[in-house]
Amino acid sequence: MTTTHPVLSPEAQFISAARVSEEGDPAPYFRREFQVSEGLRSATLRVTALGIVTSFMNGRRVGEDVLAPGWTAYQHRIAVSTYDVTEHITPGDNALGAVVAEGWAVGKMGFELKRHHYSDRPALLAELVLEYEDRTDRITTDQSFRVGEGAVRSASIYDGEVYDARLQSTGWDLPGFDDSAWEPATVHPQDVSVVTADGPPPIRRTEELPVASIISTPGGRTVVDFGQVLTGWVRIRVSGEEGQTVVLRHAELLNAHGEPEYETLRTAKATDTYTLKGDDEETWEPDFTFHGFRYVDVEGWPGELDATALTAVVVHSEMDRTGWLDTSDSLLNRLHQNVVWSMRGNFLGVPTDCPQRDERLGWTGDLHAFAPTAAFLYDVREVLGSWMKDVAAEQREKGYVPFYVPDVSTTPSAPTALWSDVVVGLPSILYREYGDVEILRENWPAMTAFVDQVEALLDPTGLWGSGFQFGDWLDPDSPADDASGGKTDRHLVASACFVKTAQQMADAARALGLVDETARYTELAERTRTAFRTEYLAPSGRLVSDSATAYALAICYDLLDTEQRVRAGERLAQLVTKSGYTVSTGFVGTPLVAHALSDTGHVDTAYLLLTEKECPSFLYPVTQGATTIWERWDAVRPDGTLNSTGMTSLNHYALGSIAHWMHRVIGGLEAVEPGYRRMRIAPQPGGDLTSALLVHDTVLGEVRIAWNITEGQVSMTATVPEGASAEVVLPNHPDGLELEVGAGTHTWSYDVGVDEHEDYTFDTSLKTLAEDRTAWRALTQVFKKHLPFPIDASGPDAAHVNLNILLAAVPHSTPELERDLRETLAAL
Repeated sequence: MTTTHPVLSPEAQFISAARVSEEGDPAPYFRREFQVSEGLRSATLRVTALGIVTSFMNGRRVGEDVLAPGWTAYQHRIAVSTYDVTEHITPGDNALGAVVAEGWAVGKMGFELKRHHYSDRPALLAELVLEYEDRTDRITTDQSFRVGEGAVRSASIYDGEVYDARLQSTGWDLPGFDDSAWEPATVHPQDVSVVTADGPPPIRRTEELPVASIISTPGGRTVVDFGQVLTGWVRIRVSGEEGQTVVLRHAELLNAHGEPEYETLRTAKATDTYTLKGDDEETWEPDFTFHGFRYVDVEGWPGELDATALTAVVVHSEMDRTGWLDTSDSLLNRLHQNVVWSMRGNFLGVPTDCPQRDERLGWTGDLHAFAPTAAFLYDVREVLGSWMKDVAAEQREKGYVPFYVPDVSTTPSAPTALWSDVVVGLPSILYREYGDVEILRENWPAMTAFVDQVEALLDPTGLWGSGFQFGDWLDPDSPADDASGGKTDRHLVASACFVKTAQQMADAARALGLVDETARYTELAERTRTAFRTEYLAPSGRLVSDSATAYALAICYDLLDTEQRVRAGERLAQLVTKSGYTVSTGFVGTPLVAHALSDTGHVDTAYLLLTEKECPSFLYPVTQGATTIWERWDAVRPDGTLNSTGMTSLNHYALGSIAHWMHRVIGGLEAVEPGYRRMRIAPQPGGDLTSALLVHDTVLGEVRIAWNITEGQVSMTATVPEGASAEVVLPNHPDGLELEVGAGTHTWSYDVGVDEHEDYTFDTSLKTLAEDRTAWRALTQVFKKHLPFPIDASGPDAAHVNLNILLAAVPHSTPELERDLRETLAAL
């Protein structure tokens, strides 16, 4: 069991091999023997590394965590793990061993693919505390340790692990081993004062998946399919002759030709190699790397490959699951599962953007967009609390919030909306979820430093109108070579986001009891809101950037008055309808657009947006067999080819932020007060859904909401935990019933009317058809199939135009178009 301890003894020091580590070098093995007297009461091992460390005591591996100590900003914080090893030790001779591979500290990381960001070689720090009745003995890493080599011939985060079982010295981690050929360890000049027990939670093996199928590709390759894109590695059981080598190359996708697609990896080799020692059966899995994959190309397997010989090992940070959603729609359920899998695959100590390619960085914007969803699905206080310590430490050192943390870039980061403002947004989101004001207090210095920095960059009117911005990153209409070049003015995005940030600061100051700061940040929020409205907003509610993201920002960030909000909601619904309910937003707009629709009375449009299957859409990847969230809406095209832009990760959680809307609107749960002391339960059924079940383990206890619609009757059950109360809005209630409930389980059942309309014909006006969002989506799909231009039914003339008039006026009208329209109307 892993525990923690705040301090190491003054004698503790890092040790390493004597020479600088080069790419492809073997991992150093460390060992030391020691004596234990009778009467030992307890033995505690504290260990960390610059690199990735596995520890052994008398031939037994210590601990269940993997990839320890994880990745932190090592110049500020190096996490230490503490283990009770009493049962590993016996009186007499004992041996402590450790293998340290390069990991994040030494190996190549980041876009520049540079090495030695934190250390020029792997280094070990260990302290063994032996408690007796009358004394305490300590064994710390020093020059009495010996250093050698073993079976781990190389290990790289990006490239994989090479293991030669023939070179593993039997008994190297046991007493009595002859280590005379090994060298004395060298003291490594690393400041021990940055070692902390307050690091991220350990990374664990959390699940194992069997082989789903074995594929012989057209090119003659043997490929194993695990049926799920995951993060981890493969364990093998293999028998063969000494010196035979098995090569495992990992991939997320089979291309259109049925071969493994490695382009999503960029330069990462993602290849593990195992050379057999020739024993009866050998079992092996890598210790010092991880991969994002579904498929594994197996080369060199001795004999016929048996599916039971390979097992996928899923790993991620230790977190308790806290949120579930199940609906009557299997595609939406798969979408939600994809969100969960992408979160699991990218929470490995650091919340990364992707787990497969030569990146795997803690991008601040990705996490900020996804944070409300993450906090619902899992208890992320420890993992994100640790990461925020690194964010604040990097900010103090550099004077800015890096684009990703830990920061391994040689280029400074500019203050940016959604990315840098994570220092304000994330603590606010976590406070809302968990109700712990200490989250705000701990992060307050970083929050104020960022806001003060940006406030100094505002123009005299209060606009954040200059400097670099990512904008609405990966807007599907942005150029392939410019992911920030979307439809929405990037400084409109920045100015809107800063209004939100200033308001979050005012709210945080109020929660902390800071009267003067509350007044200051309230005034800043109002000043920047006024500046935004003056620059970007017409009195009617139209925006300069006539895009879904612009309207979503204005609605969700409270930038409009009541009448403007209504007009903006209408315009947003028109834009979404005009796009055929396909997605037209990037990282900024996607977390907001469905909320903006439903909050302005366009729930039906939000459902049509959610359930659209044509690319780009939330369900298009699901229909293409996706098992995680993609970085791009069109990462894989309908013909199975990859979108070759250099940014086509198939495991990228940011766009999975739609799950937050699913929890809030389909499931019906929202925190009204921090920590769910008071909550709103208001499911809004839509689309073709007939039921949903949401479960959320809050800090006060379990909330459970279930609703079902059957033959004109709605039934709903809601469970509220002790210490909480809820305002309940019953879905589709004929009287619009709202009520207050306390703790306990509450059940309602009532009849609802069934909406009916006259049959649609070619004489029905386009305006009437467009007002029925389901009908208009179906017709829009027909128009897209046959016409080279969109049909817009949002103008005033739509009330006077029907399908007959339209077909007569359209130069591209064909009998096939008329036939498909008639079939669609009949189906409605």
